[in-house]
Amino acid sequence: MANPKKIKSKPIELFFFVDPINPECWSMAPTLKKLELEYGDYFSMKYILWGNLKSFNISPNQYQALAQNWRMVSNRSGMSCDDSLWLENPITSSYKASIGIKAAEMQGKKIGELFLRKVQEAIFIYKIDVNQPENLIKIAKELYMDLEEFNSDLNSTGASIAFQNDVRLSNEMSVDNTPTFVFYGDKPEDEGLRIFGAFSFEVYEQILIEKLGFIPQKAKLPSIEEFLLKYGVVASQEIATVYKITLEEVNEKMNEYLQAKKVERISAKYGDFWQLRTSISLGA
Repeated sequence: MANPKKIKSKPIELFFFVDPINPECWSMAPTLKKLELEYGDYFSMKYILWGNLKSFNISPNQYQALAQNWRMVSNRSGMSCDDSLWLENPITSSYKASIGIKAAEMQGKKIGELFLRKVQEAIFIYKIDVNQPENLIKIAKELYMDLEEFNSDLNSTGASIAFQNDVRLSNEMSVDNTPTFVFYGDKPEDEGLRIFGAFSFEVYEQILIEKLGFIPQKAKLPSIEEFLLKYGVVASQEIATVYKITLEEVNEKMNEYLQAKKVERISAKYGDFWQLRTSISLGA
């Protein structure tokens, strides 16, 4: 099938089932950014929060194994997950963070997505306890949200019900772990293609092509400065994946920006993050 020059509506719907404290979900950020930038005209994505009793009740005897897993994911993916959190400031549950994300979503889908990213940054970069309401409110403030509305929603049944609906959908679609993606085409009989786990960009690209039935035209990538402006705090690995360059090339380019006072470096345990100097970070 020939590639149409213009797509009137996005023919693919992508569900991303995510647990905010799962490092494998965090590790997907570079691939998700590349998919959005290159093929965002062809699909829409909906984030579905996943959770079960295991993620809501993390006991001290799990901390060592969790720290080891975070180190493994960091080394494999290039997305830093500071495993010392489990020794210094362990998270006992993902429940309150999930409620915070749904409360943020009540101020708009995009706000909810940004809030999820900031929650992940708080956990994996800064080792912040996102179960504390004051830390969730700090994120809301950083995103210039309506704080009175957010605080009200954080303590309302509305956010709780919204999260329960996400969990119910996960159960209905037999999603028993994260990250999980479900690709839906635009045909009514399409039952969707489910894929569990963190794979390379090329795997998801190929699924998208198969669902579309043609090879889509890639959008032109923004400059690295425009990329930073769009996404705020980004990892060296995210830049490397999106622009298909080595980490050494990323560091060389970012050090040029650093010397020109265009960016700030955020040094994490297993790699660097960057932001434009006009940006605000949770660690500031």
